[in-house]
Amino acid sequence: MHDGNTSDTHDPGTYVTRQMIYLAHTHRSYLTMITPENTLGPDLATSWEATPDAAEWTFTLNENATFHSGKKCTAADVVASFNHHRGENSTSAAKALLTDVTDVRADGDYTVVFTLSRGNADLPWLMTDYHFAICPANDDGSINWQSGDGTGPYKIDSGEFGIQWELSRHDGWHGEGAWFDNVRMIVLNDPNARQTALVTGDVDCVSLIELKTMALLQRNPDIKVDNIPSGGAITMPMHVDTAPFDDVRVRTALKLAIDRNEIIEKISFGAATIGNDFHLSPVQPYWPDDIPQREYDPDQAKALLKEAGMEGLKVNLSVAESVYTGAVDMCVLYAEQAKAAGININVVREPSDGYYSDVWLKKPFSAVSWGARPTPDVMFTLAYKDDAAWNETRWKNPRFNELLLQAKAELDDTKRAEMYHEMCMLMRDDGGTIIPFFNNFVFARSSNVQHSGQLAASWACDGGRAPSRWWFSTNSTRPTDS
Repeated sequence: MHDGNTSDTHDPGTYVTRQMIYLAHTHRSYLTMITPENTLGPDLATSWEATPDAAEWTFTLNENATFHSGKKCTAADVVASFNHHRGENSTSAAKALLTDVTDVRADGDYTVVFTLSRGNADLPWLMTDYHFAICPANDDGSINWQSGDGTGPYKIDSGEFGIQWELSRHDGWHGEGAWFDNVRMIVLNDPNARQTALVTGDVDCVSLIELKTMALLQRNPDIKVDNIPSGGAITMPMHVDTAPFDDVRVRTALKLAIDRNEIIEKISFGAATIGNDFHLSPVQPYWPDDIPQREYDPDQAKALLKEAGMEGLKVNLSVAESVYTGAVDMCVLYAEQAKAAGININVVREPSDGYYSDVWLKKPFSAVSWGARPTPDVMFTLAYKDDAAWNETRWKNPRFNELLLQAKAELDDTKRAEMYHEMCMLMRDDGGTIIPFFNNFVFARSSNVQHSGQLAASWACDGGRAPSRWWFSTNSTRPTDS
């Protein structure tokens, strides 16, 4: 696995790195899940229904689900798990997603009712957010996240964040799959070490490969490469409350100073979709295909900086290699492109360990990797809502926030699409996010590791659920460990 830190924790409210996300989908469960067909499917909830105004949702739980400790999973655990992200004292990064939830209550042992202040047609999709893992409840209504207990397909036997985890099949797993006897998750942030481990057969799958060697790996008969278009994005957030990014002319100039096509060609090797500075990709619902693509225009960028009195602009751009394969090279190339606009970008290479705790949200200009979210509402609420914990640009646009609330409760798809269109335009023209591209998830596995042929596009490795969905082939010449 790439992107794991020693500072990671089992607290669902702090989940952010790939290590935390993929481990969570292996040892814990959610109410719903994104299927390999990229539809919404059941996990702990077997069914759900809403009132006509979508302001109350009822979820029926699987009565066979148990925690690894042997305890039955009941509605009380679900209520406590969601309340962990709610309330004034919650520090959860997903707190903003539940702003409209006024009450979560148990109706018996296996029914949970969510009451909202306004309708939300996306609520069952929202339940797939990786923060909303279900943990066992304590007597006081809090959750016992510290133990690592869960109801997922595999239970944790031992491990340490930033290093590796040993897991074994949970006999009480309530779902399908979990064909492997054991799973070992090893954190290898170094791309060369990761790829070498796959080629030599020391590991069966890697979550991210070096794109410049993709063609070479594809010629190796012992390796299969999966290249999946997604809504995952590479962003370059600027803190709009911090000079010089508090001037929209400076922000626009930096957006005009990047040649996205060259970056996709030389860094992503074509395994990406061009970005347009709004956080919605062509594979996601409500994508506004008629918004003009922003092109590389260093002359216009230079003119805007002159107008702003910021000629010869100098800025630092923080990045770590673990953000994306070739992330440092991407920023260096951007710095070269920006010189034509008279902009001096100093690329600061940060340590991979602790990048998301020490750099992201703290330094005013950085490179970030976002996983895909199932709907625009989830993405916009997490990263662009004025009071969101992960508002990485500190952008507060009143019209955007007004539309966000209206669109959430709008059940008419046409009207909802119009609202998202306007929100995308606001992001593009006023926001503080540069989006060079939406990256394909490109990962690789040994030829003896098989899957159905359909892969969830929410995260790499089948939405982070490879351990429970894939299996070893019985007719491969490559050896297996389990």
